[in-house]
Amino acid sequence: MPELPETETIARDLHAMIVGTAVRDVTVHRPDVLRETSAEALPAALRGAHITRVWRRAKLVVLDLETPAPISWYVAVQPRFTGGLVVDDGSLPAEELAYVCVTLHLADDRRVHYRDVRRLGTVALMSPARFQAYSAGLGPEPLDPALDIATFSGLLRASRQSIKVTLMDQRRLAGVGNIYANEALWRAGIDPSREARTLQEPETTRLLQELREVLTASIAARGTSFRDYRDARGERGSFVEQLAAYGRGGEPCARCGRRLVVTHAVDGRSTVFCPGCQF
Repeated sequence: MPELPETETIARDLHAMIVGTAVRDVTVHRPDVLRETSAEALPAALRGAHITRVWRRAKLVVLDLETPAPISWYVAVQPRFTGGLVVDDGSLPAEELAYVCVTLHLADDRRVHYRDVRRLGTVALMSPARFQAYSAGLGPEPLDPALDIATFSGLLRASRQSIKVTLMDQRRLAGVGNIYANEALWRAGIDPSREARTLQEPETTRLLQELREVLTASIAARGTSFRDYRDARGERGSFVEQLAAYGRGGEPCARCGRRLVVTHAVDGRSTVFCPGCQF
């Protein structure tokens, strides 16, 4: 479930909390979440490394590390549906440790846990060259000022898929998932099932504006928590209180009063829209 606002929140928290700290050791509790490394190689690569930056790319939380060698590594964490990163100073309740998959033991005796109830997320170890190649396969960031309306319009015109699917296609646009695609389309008054290439310039302009506004508002609220999502301090996000479409199927539309419809016909996932004011 963590999308751009949730991973941005986690990355900002971690950057403020752990940058400059060294990794003393790594424990791999659940090796099935590892990608491009192993339970033996990950600790060997990261022992003694200093965390120099934590940031977000698409739906990834990325840790930049420098080893004494010197060798640079990227640890790219993709939480997917139920994963998350939390800093533990020793006070984390025992029940919160039940789903820990990987632990970074820091030199100051704190720990950074990757937890994942369903273990659908991943923890990858990448060289700078490998990460750059991976990142190059992703689309532009929706909050990047370099993404102007002409570029955004070009992304949509090139797609024969529905506008909702296009917004969620990480090769076209990075970081948007089901929650915020639903919300942005409701705010913009656009039917999620419309082909992306059919949007006219005023609609495209409005959609980009609404998408940016909903992502920014959710970051300010520290993300959306339904069940599993927690920030790096173990706290819930509050944007769920501002949702107008997602999770509100069957309720009156806040704009026109018609009952919101839930369908799985658009992309196999829960799509909530208003048949009265989304065209």
